[in-house]
This record gives sequence, structure tokens and C-alpha cells, in this order.
Amino acid sequence: MLGNFQQSQIRIEVAASATAIRQQLLSPVCLRQWLAPAKLSLENDDLLRVQSNFAVELGPIKVNQLVSVASIDSLRLILSAGIDGYQEWYWGDGWLQSRLEGISLLPLGLLQTANLTRLRWALTQNSGK
Repeated sequence: MLGNFQQSQIRIEVAASATAIRQQLLSPVCLRQWLAPAKLSLENDDLLRVQSNFAVELGPIKVNQLVSVASIDSLRLILSAGIDGYQEWYWGDGWLQSRLEGISLLPLGLLQTANLTRLRWALTQNSGK
């Protein structure tokens, strides 16, 4: 893989319960909404579980993702193709943390910040319903 080794860890406060955060991260229906305009290729809409395999594509960039941990308060994805590495998510009532490490030509810190911003927005939209 070409690129530089990069790592980023961000923790934010969110006005959402741990259950709402879990739903946004493990439900393909929710993922498709807040990851837009990126495309999520997943064959079914069941909650992500260990060994779920999918890809996220944004234009010519494709990142394959394999779920290695899916629990009540964490998610770990093994990444390949556009990013060779992993991403971990941890959450609880009112907070969310993401750690991303990998080799890539992509600016991982910027991508991680954009994803967290979109996820926070989705949680805010859903809490008003």
C-alpha cells in the first residue's frame, strides 16, 4: 500500500444516548444516511455483526471494511484498499470516540473529523423526532 502511516483519535460530546449512537453505527440504514454521499455496499440491512463485510465508496475511492468487534458499546473495523488499517468506535451516554490508524494517501484526520461531524448531525436530527 502506498501512503503514509497516520493515526487520529477524536472524542466528542453528543446529545444522544448510547443506544441511539449504537443504532447509528451498527444499522446499515442509518449508516447510509449519515455517510451520504458515499455509497455503502452491504447485502442486507441487518445490524452489523462480527464478520460483516462491506465497502464504502466515494467516487473512485473505495475502502473495504470487515467488522472484527461489534458490541453494545464498541465497534472495530479492519480497513483495506483505500486505507490499510483499522477504525475503532467507542461510545456511551453523551459521548463518542473514534480511533483511526492506517496507511493511506488520504488525509485520515480530515476524513475522521468529517465523519464525526456528519454522525453528530444525524444524532441531533434523530433526537428531535
